[in-house]
Amino acid sequence: MFIVSDYRLIIFDADGTLRRCTVEGQPCPNRPGEWELMPNVKEKIQTFERCLHRVGIASNQAGVALGYLSAEMALRLLDDMMIEIMRGKISRPSYMIRMCPHGPDEGCDCRKPQPGMLLELMEKLQVRASRTLFVGDMPSDRQAAENAGCDFMWASDFFSWGMGKGR
Repeated sequence: MFIVSDYRLIIFDADGTLRRCTVEGQPCPNRPGEWELMPNVKEKIQTFERCLHRVGIASNQAGVALGYLSAEMALRLLDDMMIEIMRGKISRPSYMIRMCPHGPDEGCDCRKPQPGMLLELMEKLQVRASRTLFVGDMPSDRQAAENAGCDFMWASDFFSWGMGKGR
């Protein structure tokens, strides 16, 4: 069992972990108004923000490579999500967003399950892997955490939704 206060950094996946797309048949939002927070996300994160030093987002955003949205819009949607979650609780410098805009077949170091985004967040925020928890909903998230040397927790367990995907 993980104790949130044991970590100095918690990194979250975005889609399927913190937010879901509200457009039927579309896996990820491409513009404002196409997403909503997942259950318990805002409440859970706001309860532990006092004992947490940093929050990070590591999100694959293949829609950029596929031409569904610009990198600027993808970043804006992730930032809007964090503003909604942290409303009045954590200021902008207290969270950092990293996203991979590449397609699944581009072979980059940042696309999960590669550890690039997690390693960059840990380096920039000066937190060791042993003090970092990554929360996600996909087997590629779990593999990215393993590749980065940090702990992993299923979003379904972290946010008390029931059984997680891929288990």
